[in-house]
Amino acid sequence: MSEISLIQFFFDPILRAPVIAGMLMCLASSLIGVMVFVKRRSLVGEALAHASYPGVIFAFSIAPLFFHPNSMGTMILILMGAFISAWMGLGLIHWLEKRWSIQSDAALCFVLSLFLGVGVFLGSRIQVIYPLWYQQISTFLYGQAATMGDYHMIFYMLFVVGVLFFVIFRFRQIELFYFDPSFAKSLLLKSKGFHILNSVLLILALIIGMRSVGIVLISGMLIMPGAFARQFTHRLANLFIYAGLMGMVSAFLGVYMSVQIPLHLNSTHPISLPTGPMILLTAAFLTLFALIFSPKEGLCVRVIRIRRFKIGRLLDHILKTLWKKGPLSSSHLKQEMALSYFASIYLLFLLKKEGWIRREWVGGQKRLVLTEDGKRKASRLVRLHRLWELYLTSELKVDEKRVHCSAEEMEHILTFEIEAKLEKLLKDPKIDPHHQPIPQKEGLC
Repeated sequence: MSEISLIQFFFDPILRAPVIAGMLMCLASSLIGVMVFVKRRSLVGEALAHASYPGVIFAFSIAPLFFHPNSMGTMILILMGAFISAWMGLGLIHWLEKRWSIQSDAALCFVLSLFLGVGVFLGSRIQVIYPLWYQQISTFLYGQAATMGDYHMIFYMLFVVGVLFFVIFRFRQIELFYFDPSFAKSLLLKSKGFHILNSVLLILALIIGMRSVGIVLISGMLIMPGAFARQFTHRLANLFIYAGLMGMVSAFLGVYMSVQIPLHLNSTHPISLPTGPMILLTAAFLTLFALIFSPKEGLCVRVIRIRRFKIGRLLDHILKTLWKKGPLSSSHLKQEMALSYFASIYLLFLLKKEGWIRREWVGGQKRLVLTEDGKRKASRLVRLHRLWELYLTSELKVDEKRVHCSAEEMEHILTFEIEAKLEKLLKDPKIDPHHQPIPQKEGLC
């Protein structure tokens, strides 16, 4: 089969519906997922997706009495059954949490297990009574995005318009109800109608998305875009934008790879990549990439930040050691600080680079001594250490034998503003709790 261009994915009669409908579905799910994500209720989507399964099975059990398998009436009946079942699941979750004071995670697991078990039980009966109809159930259980038509695309478009209308024109209410409910209550804003509408949109996103990625996987499109966007921004407006873009990109790449990868594999046994799972795998990969490499919250950045802080602490301790004990040889310093050979070489290199130490002949031997900048840096560290010890003992009444470890940690992170406040609170002290002089602020860096 010949190569398929990017343009064909949007205009080809077979490909355009899965691509555009999938992108619209993921956009709507991503926007609603952000609201669930900031509310810290992401697993509600997982529970409600499974809670809709009995409704789907029940609708399939009565649909043969009125409609053909692929008719619009069958589709509407299935969506109605799924909506009612999911709404019952949501009501049961709230009832368990409020009436019986059951923890949220326990209530979610109970509803998920109960409704899924009922669905599987009813499905076993459908398999016997209506075997041909039972084959259609897998379309909603696992999704079948590749077979969507233009009417699915129009349906998703209308739903996206409704979600966008809600997010844009209710944005201030979303901020207030989710981040400052007490202030919203003081403004006499009624939250009940808002939360009901939010729940309706959540359930609609789940049951509408079943056709593309399935009951089993649709909750992933609620969780992952929000988690992805959160790694790049702390603003709610940007969270909606980034999550929506990520959802659409995931949908397009999922469809693209499900079509292109089999074409490029020259195999005697052709393979088929299901579109729905490919969309979820793409979203999962993008989320994992963001969790590892995002410039603000990524794992790599945090590891580097932690490593730099640990190195900075070692440099500070070396400066304090030289300030207290005077010139030392490299071997003596290495033994004093319990450093390895390579660690001592690297740390001394950094100290020389900063201009804090230098080597001088002292008593016929080359010793490490502090420069003027190094002395100011070390003196300030000692000052912060002893100020914090005095603060703990005089203001918080901590035993002076227990303040050293805390001061060892705090001396590296105390800012000039905190130092000024401590100095004012302690009335410019001269002696620490151990009766040692506190270096004065004049002349320090």
